[in-house]
Parts: sequence; structure tokens; C-alpha cells
Amino acid sequence: MGSEQIDLRIAAVLEQLRDLPGALLPVLHEIQHELGHIPPEAVPAIARALNLSRAEVHGVISFYTHFRTTPAGEHVLQVCRAEACQASGSRTLEAHVKARLGIDYGATTADGKVTLEPVYCLGNCACGPSVQLDDTLHARMTPQAFDALLADLEVKP
Repeated sequence: MGSEQIDLRIAAVLEQLRDLPGALLPVLHEIQHELGHIPPEAVPAIARALNLSRAEVHGVISFYTHFRTTPAGEHVLQVCRAEACQASGSRTLEAHVKARLGIDYGATTADGKVTLEPVYCLGNCACGPSVQLDDTLHARMTPQAFDALLADLEVKP
């Protein structure tokens, strides 16, 4: 997608949502939903449309780990790091996931298939450890089950 198309999509989101009370978060969520990330060059347009400083917009983007300023991989894998999942083995799973993918949190595999992100609760506490791949929640995840999930994606570590 070219920069002109990106600018048009951002403008459309701003036109649609800028009059909402507290519009910044809905705007950022919608831009990320539309583009897969929030391009840094969008910050000035967002700031102007919402009568905020660039620093205020950037501060919100950088504060919330959910927002990305670079495109994600083809798939987004979130590993729950909340206490309930830790109590059921997520630290072991987390180490396995990182080793298998060859990346740390916030990175994307070399083939562009998977972006790895931490998440601090997936709301599936009784069935941990949990991961979410794109929009699908996977409960009671083990290293072996994770390897099967990767095989289904045809990810080459």
C-alpha cells in the first residue's frame, strides 16, 4: 500500500472518529486495525485532528504495548504472562516459544510469518498457560502443542 493510500485511510478514520469524546484511543485502535500498525508519520495528522500535541499522541502510542509503530508479521502470537498462566507453566512455554521462533518479544521472524508479543491476561486464567494466535485463543498450551501450532503455520524456525 502506497503512502497516499495510507494517508487516505488515516484521514477517513480521523473524519469518522475525531468528534468522539476521548477520541485518541479509538482513533489509534482503528488505524492499527486498518493498517496493522500506527505509522510514525500519522502522528502529526492525528495530533492536528484531535487538537493534541505530537508528544501527547506519541506518549499514548509508546505507553500501551498493544500499539505497534512497524508492521507486524503475517500472524501475531501473544503469550500470556499473567500470574495465573505463570503458575501453570507459562515461563517454560515462553522460553520454548522464544527459542523455537528465534526471536524475543516485539520482534518478527526472519520470514515475516510471526510477530511475538507479550500480553498480561487473555482472560483464560483457569485454562493456562494460554496463547492467542491472531484472534484465536489456545488454552493449556504446552511446548509440544506449540510446535504443532507452528507446523500448521509452516513456520521455519
